[in-house]
Amino acid sequence: MREKSQLKCVNVWPVLCLVFFLFSFQESDPGSKPERSSVIRTVVIDPGHGGKDPGAIGKNGTKEKNVVLPIGLEVGRLIRENYPNVKVIFTRKSDVFIELHERGAISNRNKADLFISIHANALPASRRDYYGTETYVMGLHKSEQNLAVAKRENAVILQEANYEKKYKGFDPDSPLGMIMLENYQNAYLTSSLNFASKIERYFKRAGRTSRGVKQAGFIVLWETATPSVLIETGYLSNPEEEAFLRSEDGQAKLAEAVFKAFEQFKKEMDGE
Repeated sequence: MREKSQLKCVNVWPVLCLVFFLFSFQESDPGSKPERSSVIRTVVIDPGHGGKDPGAIGKNGTKEKNVVLPIGLEVGRLIRENYPNVKVIFTRKSDVFIELHERGAISNRNKADLFISIHANALPASRRDYYGTETYVMGLHKSEQNLAVAKRENAVILQEANYEKKYKGFDPDSPLGMIMLENYQNAYLTSSLNFASKIERYFKRAGRTSRGVKQAGFIVLWETATPSVLIETGYLSNPEEEAFLRSEDGQAKLAEAVFKAFEQFKKEMDGE
């Protein structure tokens, strides 16, 4: 019995040695670094308005839909060029009308990891001196101005058929209607605020006046199940900003700022 036990122990050693050798070789191989999976794999870019919905209109006739489309397309081009492994999806790539509900649905169907909605702002003629960028995340508006911006952007649903049914009775003119949006995006609030703050930081570096990160009840953000921001790139009601927003140079600078914010956010989320 003793001889059989000793024989079994002797026969096991070659196997253990082989396992140890293979494990040691793998650990010592300098080229065998584990690949880090990316958190940001799919980005949806949403140029606001379009088609029958012009959005805000500047003093000199500049339409919001025509300003935000080239900015959004350029942001997408920069992401694709610098991060070919990131899938970029546009809610629109031409002058077409896309319902707010569908914009969020596009993001959700593609399981987006980030949603970027791009807009331009406006105020009544009596406040044409108002200017600056703002980036919004989903939440209750902290001021009447935030409410006014959200109501203007949400009012597009009035151009949609059966909007009462689609949006569960939501009324864009009712402050009570805004309350129903409050808690929906809380799961993504921290990441959304993080990305929004980076956008405003890079806008300032690009020479723009930042009005900061704000919260308001935007339907297009409410409909998305991912970190989401809505960017107001400037005020078309201000003639100087209108000229900047309609220029190729201005659009390129804004797009580059959003891309740089995305780049920093992605590296941070991926742990690089």
